[in-house]
Amino acid sequence: MTALVRIRAVAPSLRPAQRRVADAVLRDPAGTAELPIGRLAQQTETSVATVMRFCRSAGFQGYPELRLALARETGREAAADGAVLSPDIDRDDSLADIVAKIAFSDAAAVQDTAATLDLDALAAAVDAVATARRIDVYGIGANGFVGQDLHQKLHRIGLLAFVWPDPHAALTSAALLDDGCVAIGISHTGSTVDTIDALRTARESGARTIAITNFVPSPLTAHADLVLTTAARETTFRSGAMASRIAQLAVIDCLFVGVAQRSYDRTTTALNRTYKAVRSRRINAP
Repeated sequence: MTALVRIRAVAPSLRPAQRRVADAVLRDPAGTAELPIGRLAQQTETSVATVMRFCRSAGFQGYPELRLALARETGREAAADGAVLSPDIDRDDSLADIVAKIAFSDAAAVQDTAATLDLDALAAAVDAVATARRIDVYGIGANGFVGQDLHQKLHRIGLLAFVWPDPHAALTSAALLDDGCVAIGISHTGSTVDTIDALRTARESGARTIAITNFVPSPLTAHADLVLTTAARETTFRSGAMASRIAQLAVIDCLFVGVAQRSYDRTTTALNRTYKAVRSRRINAP
């Protein structure tokens, strides 16, 4: 996991003083790599001790290790791209600038997510979904749209799957699950109460639970047997729900393809049958 992805993941769970340090690092990682620890503490109106606590919270042994990781990461991005685009949309950006920044941000979200995805957790999630009697998916708002995509994919290959964007329906569904079922909660922040309650209820009912979120630890992950982490970068006009969608869909695709591969022949047959069923609805379909 890269330094910046690690910091983004833990930032929401930090205390206010440490969060100011995290925000400063994320705002200017290259500049932070050149700052002495005392200067960073002064800029963030904290103390050297707070900066050290932040480093440990983010998984670094100390400030020198953080500076080295930031220098290495920003240097690698600059070498790969020539110039690292800021993902923030400025008032005077042209439409071409906006397109370039969105493309850069979305590509980075997918690349960071792929680089940091826990393959052991993904393999366990694939096994759980592939062998489940029933799969329930929970998500609210834009997370619900991602859940609908997963539901459609699983249903199309013959698995019994449901998606519950309504909080009350999600709770009643979760209460009826058992140890032969899998429940998947999708929340970018991991703090959406409706999704947390549904996943908690599903786990209490005996179901295997999976969380897809950008932040670990978070309230959602406390009720998950398995956690699949995204690495979305929030930008101007694309905070939370918008920035997370691309990364979540990448995780969903990895999970789905892993499940589909487990029963290759059955999946191929199901996909062919469903394609033939809707082919007549297209004009001049081959």
